[in-house]
Amino acid sequence: MSKTTLIGAAVASLLATSAFADGHLTKIKYGTNWVAQAEHGGYYQALADGTYEACGLDVEIIPGGPQVVNRNLMYAGKIDFYMGGNMLFAFDAVKEKIPAKVVAAHFQKEPQVLMSHPGKVSSFEELADLGTHIVGDGGFISYYQWLMTDFGFDSEKRVPYTFNPGPFIINEDSFQQGYITSEPLAVEKEGGFKPDLWLLADYGFATYATTIEAMQQTIDEKPEAVKCFVEASSIGWANYLYGDNAAANELIKADNPDMSDEKLAFSIEKMKEFGIVDSGIALEKGIGAMDPAQIESFFNTMVKAGVVDADVDWKSSFTTEFSNTGVALEAKKAAMGQ
Repeated sequence: MSKTTLIGAAVASLLATSAFADGHLTKIKYGTNWVAQAEHGGYYQALADGTYEACGLDVEIIPGGPQVVNRNLMYAGKIDFYMGGNMLFAFDAVKEKIPAKVVAAHFQKEPQVLMSHPGKVSSFEELADLGTHIVGDGGFISYYQWLMTDFGFDSEKRVPYTFNPGPFIINEDSFQQGYITSEPLAVEKEGGFKPDLWLLADYGFATYATTIEAMQQTIDEKPEAVKCFVEASSIGWANYLYGDNAAANELIKADNPDMSDEKLAFSIEKMKEFGIVDSGIALEKGIGAMDPAQIESFFNTMVKAGVVDADVDWKSSFTTEFSNTGVALEAKKAAMGQ
């Protein structure tokens, strides 16, 4: 299937509403929150397909990493958009009076997963009974607080996750945190078994993730660029999951030489299997869409868990002006040959 077919009517729609008819390309810098990987595939796909360029943007993807602080670069006006982790960061921005908003969410479900040994427990609730809970500091102050509040998990059982699957592999009476798109493969390769997977999103940790954040000034002064970037990225995700993603994967590997075809294929498989990108409201309004009711529900869950202050104005943390246009639905149909 050709690139023209994949982009199809969706890009035509973008061009019809574009403010860049004079052929001038607006330079945009997009900072991700980690090194290049399949979880960033939609953005690399939009770059490879020319979808950004088609609506007037010259996009540079700036990969994140352990020593990279792309969010701070956005706050300082050095980059235009940032890939957020989940809505907790957006709530915190409101609390700290930082004028930033989430303008799209390309993951309907955060990929955060708990892994247990095969057959060790038969339900999510039984994970609390395991003797060792391997969870990092970031997880402990966020979703583990919810696990304690809603499921009775015991913080005395928690030990820090050091990004080494060894302690989990040798201890059957344990669970370990991870991303469903990566850590299970590491355990399978190093431990020789497939762990049971418990996706937190399927049990109530219903935050959006892989968000696009923008400063309010960018939204006010460059609404056409925001619209173009959000919609082209959403089209990119549809084409990455359902079309020919070879060119995008080559760009990912160019930015991250440690990335293998095996890891890319595994991540894409899991994103599809668990509806990470394309589920929920995305099925109705397209990839990238957000439901305010879901954000409110997640906010209330985090208030109950003591993670977020109740007086935070959660409604100020996002806008659906650019995300809920449905433009990616046509791209998805074209990519799937429908």
